[in-house]
Order: sequence, then C-alpha cells, then structure tokens
Amino acid sequence: MESLSDKEIKLQMEKVLSFLDDNYKQIHVGRANPAILDRVRVDYYGSQVPVSQIATVSSEARSLIIKPWDISLLKEIDRSIQKENLGVTPQNDGEKIRINFPPLSGEERVRISKEVSKMAEDAKVSIRNVRRDFISKINNLKKNKDITEDEASRSEKKVQECTDSFVKKIDSLKEVKTKQVMEV
Repeated sequence: MESLSDKEIKLQMEKVLSFLDDNYKQIHVGRANPAILDRVRVDYYGSQVPVSQIATVSSEARSLIIKPWDISLLKEIDRSIQKENLGVTPQNDGEKIRINFPPLSGEERVRISKEVSKMAEDAKVSIRNVRRDFISKINNLKKNKDITEDEASRSEKKVQECTDSFVKKIDSLKEVKTKQVMEV
C-alpha cells in the first residue's frame, strides 16, 4: 500500500512541476525560444495542430523564423499567432513568418519576474493540496483501522518529505527562470 501511494503522490506532484515548467518555457524573456509557439494551434484541414507539425521553426538571436511546408498555411499560421496574443507581432513576407523579440525594458523584466514568482507560488499551493489529499486518505485508512498508527505516521512522514522535495524543485525552477528574465 505504501509504495503505491508513494508512486501516486510523486506522479501527481510531478504533473504540477511539469505544468509549471511548460508555462515557464512559454514566457518571453527577450530572446527567441521556439517553445513560445507550443500553445499556438493552427487549423489544418479541420484539425487544430501545433505549428511545429506543419512548419519548420528555427531561431536566430532575437527572432524566430517559421517556414510552413505548405505555403497556403502561411496566413492561417499568422492569424493563429496573432490570436494567441503572445506579445509579439509576426511579419509575413509571403514565404515565411518572422517573429522579432525586442529586448525587454527594466520594468517589463520586473513585471515578468513577479509573474514567475506568482506561478511558482500557485504551483506550491497545488503541491500542498496534493499533500492535504493524501494525508486525508491516510487518516481515513487509520480511522477505519486499515493501517496501524505506525504505518500512518510513516506514510505521513513520506508524504511530507515528498512535498518538501517538490517545493525545493519549484524554488529551483523559479530561481533559474527569474535569472533568465533579469539577465540583460
């Protein structure tokens, strides 16, 4: 029972960490990162597909270049990028789309840094909610006499250790992203 709950709690906490990491990848920090296009979906013959599945995305210092394999999709890709409101304006030259990333101002860096911190705090709240749910399950098992006091105590300790570990991982991710944002 204990090893199953260990796997279960780690799986749920890993999902929170993965979600935070994916959101951090999509934050614009003044340099070109193809991951910013991950959430952009383009209508491709009735299906919503990521840009990376219908075009080549390459990056230069401060710009992304998107070359669709089917030129007729150029306008649809352009429209989808604008609709996603990424904070950048795509430039369509008829063959490819270029997205330039201007350098961030000092106040933009501070604003984004605060956003990064808020996202980390939200992730910590989610981790603590997972902890609360598992502690509640353990207490119910103990109350129903399905596990002993000692087993419950050990399980609660493992849940807390796992929680502490994931909170540290969140702090580490936040620190790295904040450093990227504040870098000039």
